[in-house]
Amino acid sequence: MKDVKGRKMDTLSFEEAFERLEASITALQDGKMPLDQALQYYQEGMQLAQYCNGLLQKAELSVQQLSVDTGNDTLSVLPLDL
Repeated sequence: MKDVKGRKMDTLSFEEAFERLEASITALQDGKMPLDQALQYYQEGMQLAQYCNGLLQKAELSVQQLSVDTGNDTLSVLPLDL
């Protein structure tokens, strides 16, 4: 993965990546930076958004729900239905 401010993106935790994404959004909303710098923030923000989305999808896949069958007192693991 590409570097994000001197650090490989795939080493960032979700919280770190999301914090950097918020910082990029805030900087872009200011509107007082040169176009080339704004493009860099935009590109970094898009990469961070995709990375965060990927982490969320992985987390969703790992969340499971336990179900108890009262008829025979057995537990089964099912995907969490949100």
